[in-house]
Amino acid sequence: MKMKKIDHVAVIVNDLSAAKAFFVDLGLEVKGEWEMEGDLMGYAAGLDNAKVACVGLGTQEGQTWLELIKFISPANDIEINRPLANTLGIRHIAFSVEDIEAVVAKLKIKGFELFSDIQQYEESYKLCYVRGPEGIIVELAQEIK
Repeated sequence: MKMKKIDHVAVIVNDLSAAKAFFVDLGLEVKGEWEMEGDLMGYAAGLDNAKVACVGLGTQEGQTWLELIKFISPANDIEINRPLANTLGIRHIAFSVEDIEAVVAKLKIKGFELFSDIQQYEESYKLCYVRGPEGIIVELAQEIK
């Protein structure tokens, strides 16, 4: 069996507009917005009476697809956790960027939390971790050429 690619990554959020704005600020483009409900959605999510609002984001080249999903019903009002980078489970999404300094400066102006200043990994990458809305951790990586 051959794996072709990762089709998409889904991130569940309560504040869909804040999460959408964060990823647009990172440079992703909104590719679509929609709502889903009904039997298929309930079956797929394993929840009764599921209704969701979604935003699909991608890169200009179309190689990345990120879905932000807000459950309208059943709602989840559990307090947002702020995991550390070493908390077990899926922890961050990494994006390759062209100008890490510009992206980080833009995020700082918007008040997003940086884990550290931009660090250089050997002679290959500049790296930085940032926390977005609802505890989402994003790694930014700029390849050094």
